[in-house]
Amino acid sequence: MPFVLVAAGLAIALALGGLVWWVAGSGGCDEEVTVDVTVAPELGTLTEELLSSVESPDDALCVSAEVTAQQPLQTAGDLGALGEDVLPDVWVPDSSLWPARVAGGAELEQVGSMAVSPVVLATSESVVDDLGWADGGPGWAEALGTERPLAVPDLAASAEALSALAAVRSALGADEDADNAVVAAVLAAARSTELSASEALTAGSEGGGDAPLVPVSEQEVYAIHQEAEDSALLAVYPAEGSPVLDYPVLRVGVPTDAEARAVEVVTDRLLSQDAQDAVRDAGFRGPEGDAPPGAGGDTGIAEAAPEVLALDAAQVQGLLTRLSSLAAPSRVLTVFDVSTSMEAPVNGGTRATLARDAAKSTLTLVPGDYALGLWAFAYELEGDQDWTELVPTRELDASVDGQTQREVLDEQLDTIPGRLSPGGTGLYDTTLAAVRAAREDYYDPTAVNSVLVVTDGTNEDDAEGTSLDALLSTLAAEADPDRPVKVIGVALGPDADLSALEQIAEATGGAAYSAVEEEDLQLVLFDALRQRG
Repeated sequence: MPFVLVAAGLAIALALGGLVWWVAGSGGCDEEVTVDVTVAPELGTLTEELLSSVESPDDALCVSAEVTAQQPLQTAGDLGALGEDVLPDVWVPDSSLWPARVAGGAELEQVGSMAVSPVVLATSESVVDDLGWADGGPGWAEALGTERPLAVPDLAASAEALSALAAVRSALGADEDADNAVVAAVLAAARSTELSASEALTAGSEGGGDAPLVPVSEQEVYAIHQEAEDSALLAVYPAEGSPVLDYPVLRVGVPTDAEARAVEVVTDRLLSQDAQDAVRDAGFRGPEGDAPPGAGGDTGIAEAAPEVLALDAAQVQGLLTRLSSLAAPSRVLTVFDVSTSMEAPVNGGTRATLARDAAKSTLTLVPGDYALGLWAFAYELEGDQDWTELVPTRELDASVDGQTQREVLDEQLDTIPGRLSPGGTGLYDTTLAAVRAAREDYYDPTAVNSVLVVTDGTNEDDAEGTSLDALLSTLAAEADPDRPVKVIGVALGPDADLSALEQIAEATGGAAYSAVEEEDLQLVLFDALRQRG
């Protein structure tokens, strides 16, 4: 939700789903047509004022406008689900990303752009100075890769946040590694600050030296300066350019006759020179990038328009789908191989220390509503049992004897290198036991329930334990569609049995990964999170 609300009383209206103004046309016409116009909240009052002076095209037709200020997410949902009789005739969301998210429903036709506002990173002037960005903005990846806290608005509802993350992905090459970097940024944001986006903007406006970075529109920074005296908030323009909120003017449906003429009158007004002057006075740029009055100086924004970083709407929608899986809670039982083969050297350490460090790093990023547990396995660690439970599966924010579950896991991960045990690897028995334990522990149907197995070897318990064929048939026989448990296998190093892990993953709807270059384990763990949904 924007930090500065343009219309007085808009917060109350948003709680009710939208704010409506009714603007009457002149009397004495043969026919009167009311055009329903829904706009992004920051355009509400401005649009109401513009449409208060709609001129009828002729004496036979009077045009009235009913203006509703509503969050684009809600309007997009309405357009995909409701009947034409209750839909707006004209829609002006903040971004052209929204029409791509309307599933079926009404036909949309863009007839122009009402305003433009680049997506920037907002923070305090002191933070900009500390990071050395006063003389030039960083790249998108660099900006979101600092240790500076990041306050990301709700990705499902914020075109600014989604555009910023799409810009990071684009700057990094739009490949698998880029996806992992975006996942890392989202997870880091969830852990780096308890401040909401609006609270973070307040901290930046007040000049806080620890103010987070916030992806917002340039207009929002401008509006904050208009509302607050001596605001210290600055817009940071990344080096590759900025995605833009383009405020498309969309005709909804296919009006005919008088209705079509009335809609045209309204859209012409929204695209008129008077409209361009009004949006620039409110802190937007014109369609050609013309700056709002007083840009530069004490407004927190630059006078010159930044280079436009174009985004593909379909690719951004795909990114949203992938990121949305991170919003679902997750219950993961992590099972680490502690056989002596994990002593193999890797870059000054061992596979065991590598696995420990990668897991600890990932643990710092995972949100507190995720539930994680930890097992270790090798061969006959507890009597004839190949595995041992180190930490039961609990939410990371849960309190455990004066510590959080996250702290307990962090301590137990430190013990992994010291637990190495000779005798081989009971991979299949352990995997079956872990799946059964995860299913027994299953109580949240909204969560993604999985077992993450990290091993550098092959099963060495065939004589006395479960065979691969027996494991696969048992997994199939015991599968419960009401309590699905995925197995995510990570083959660490060239000696791991990737083929077996792939078959186990396929049998449970999971995934298998190879980290042949052991130092790539961190990326593999990130990718496993990205693919988990």
